[in-house]
Amino acid sequence: MRIREETPEDIAAIRAVHLAAFAGHPYSHQTEHLIVDALRDDGALSVSLVAEKDGAVVGHVAFSRMLIGGHDCDWYLLGPIGVLPGEQREGIGSALVLAGLAEVRSRAACGCALVGDPAFYSRFGFTSDVRLTCEGIPQENVLQLSFDGQVPTGAIVHHPAFGAEALEQE
Repeated sequence: MRIREETPEDIAAIRAVHLAAFAGHPYSHQTEHLIVDALRDDGALSVSLVAEKDGAVVGHVAFSRMLIGGHDCDWYLLGPIGVLPGEQREGIGSALVLAGLAEVRSRAACGCALVGDPAFYSRFGFTSDVRLTCEGIPQENVLQLSFDGQVPTGAIVHHPAFGAEALEQE
């Protein structure tokens, strides 16, 4: 397996990964592929990495810039991330997270946040912190990883693409 930046030829495969990875997922509106497309279309997809195995895309992770409390704090938002169901639990998602975090750190980012499962993301150093919130999301699922030891105070303001309910279903 290798991790690399997405190319235009990967777009259909990335959509397929997210459609398959989130099909029937209880905490998903099955719009992750639409989020990635909208981020890309708006030039807001800061980091987009694919996991390739035997020449096929089997996983994808996206990172986009975010505001905290209405301010640009040089933080990134991790997500969506997806791995084909038949390839899950093989370390592909972890490899994507680690590669993506390395890339945003190389851009002098101050930190990264996400909405997700603390049991999974704690292995990368993500923790919940009451200073960082996301409207409508339980505090324990709003996770942060500060690269400089500082955690800004305020609500995450993400790209409008994350308003998945407002996006048209296909």
